[in-house]
Amino acid sequence: MRDPYDVLGVQKNASAGTVKSAFRKLAKKLHPDANKNDKKAASKFAELNAAYEILGDEDKRKAFDRGEIDAEGKPRFQGFPGGGAGRGAGQGPWGNMGGGAQGGAQDSHFESFTWGPGGFQRHGGGPGAGAAGGGGGFDDILKEMFGAAGAAGAARGRGRRRTQFEPDDFGAGVGGAGSDVSGEVTITLNEVATGASRRVHLPTGKEIDVKVPAGLADGQTIRLKGQGMPGAGAPGDALITVHVAKHPTFERDGANLRLELPVTLYEAVLGGRVRVPTLDGAVELAIPPNTNSGRTMRVKGKGLPSKDGQGDLYATVRIVLPEQPDSELEALMKKWRDSKPYDPRRDRS
Repeated sequence: MRDPYDVLGVQKNASAGTVKSAFRKLAKKLHPDANKNDKKAASKFAELNAAYEILGDEDKRKAFDRGEIDAEGKPRFQGFPGGGAGRGAGQGPWGNMGGGAQGGAQDSHFESFTWGPGGFQRHGGGPGAGAAGGGGGFDDILKEMFGAAGAAGAARGRGRRRTQFEPDDFGAGVGGAGSDVSGEVTITLNEVATGASRRVHLPTGKEIDVKVPAGLADGQTIRLKGQGMPGAGAPGDALITVHVAKHPTFERDGANLRLELPVTLYEAVLGGRVRVPTLDGAVELAIPPNTNSGRTMRVKGKGLPSKDGQGDLYATVRIVLPEQPDSELEALMKKWRDSKPYDPRRDRS
């Protein structure tokens, strides 16, 4: 992963506004929808999004500048701490969801899922885990080098208490099942609406095609049965975390989408019909006469899929004056101010 400053093309002392502006400019240029003939468009856009995830967050940016995290946002190896507080290694309530995968000519592996209070939920619980010792970032490095088995074996060598589901040094748990492995994919907001497929390289050395269902939320996990480490019994599973890249125009709000809709002064006063972008093409929206900035209008059915049906698009009006000063407009406003004054702040005094 390249340095996020290089990806965004900004200096290390760039302001937050400069970083945001650079991201918006590049997002429009590199978005897969604008580069449909470029097979690397999705990966370029994902790299851009990952860079902004760090530099667009004040705390993460400071941590990166101090060398505490790398370009992927992962903690850097800080040496060998002499004890200290352990970090939890339990699985937790992930709200996982099932998906499909296939590796080469192998059959797809599915696990059923339903919608729950937190979105998609997987049927059946995953393996738990015990509490890790004070290993700091060492476990993460071992995982990258040798897979989950190497990290688990080294953890026990430092005095970690073994639990029922902990994998042994060869990838098999006490009960004979292989250990789980993890991976990540990044999709665009457009692909949230339609579903997508991504090829993922697993720590086992296997490459699989992951089918990402439509409507997925950022950070949700797909469990692929039998795609983990081999063991004396059944192989473990692969847990694929899905990230959704930021969109230069739309903000996601559950199944709904939101955008800021610039309108002219005369469109706000007189009303009219304006073109509004959606994920599947522009539509016309009627602006009522005397519309103020901040007014929000709904475009039904132009959001994302959900268990309750299709979400909506919400457009919030922002009145934009001409870029260049206009003497005729100024004269008109002075005349209008003197003849019909009003105070929109009267209730706040």
